[in-house]
Amino acid sequence: METEALASRPQPSITVLLDAHGDALYGYCLHLARQEADAQDLLQETLLRALRAGDRLRDAERARAWLFTIATNAWRDRLRASSRRPSTVPLDPDGMDEEFSLFTTVAIEDPFPYSDELHLDFLRLFADEDMQAVFGVISPVYRLPLILTTVHGFSCKEAAAILDIPLGTLLSRLHRGRKQLEHGLWDYAVRRGLVKVSDDD
Repeated sequence: METEALASRPQPSITVLLDAHGDALYGYCLHLARQEADAQDLLQETLLRALRAGDRLRDAERARAWLFTIATNAWRDRLRASSRRPSTVPLDPDGMDEEFSLFTTVAIEDPFPYSDELHLDFLRLFADEDMQAVFGVISPVYRLPLILTTVHGFSCKEAAAILDIPLGTLLSRLHRGRKQLEHGLWDYAVRRGLVKVSDDD
């Protein structure tokens, strides 16, 4: 009954989908491809695939997740076709201190001694391009779950479906990704002189 009701609904056109989700979809393609020209190509490929498979979208409310899934698969196909891995210099998750806490480190180092919003003040140091640089060094396998859930607001269940991985795997990768992000934010702030740290170490 429910399936018949969904099938009887008029399917949104690609123009309607693009108007509703185009900006978010392009942002996701940019996170995947890392270069603007590559992201534009990936977006075009995604839209072409969406046009060809438009009859498979039975529920317009799931259009956003559907488009993100197509983009993810198109990106993976491009990587396989070019026989290369994403061009990043990822942080080493195996050599990473799993006990590291960004908020604890900020509190101990206290780079804003007169601040009532210590952690918010730390995050305010980062412009958009700074955040992009930090995300860029996170291993892609951990970066994508973060991007989908944190930036684009998908639930963990939706993100797991988009990436075609079990929910438990998604949750594990999210944990590792958050640790890489915390390390990346602190290392970037120290390296760029955004904060001053004590010389006691």
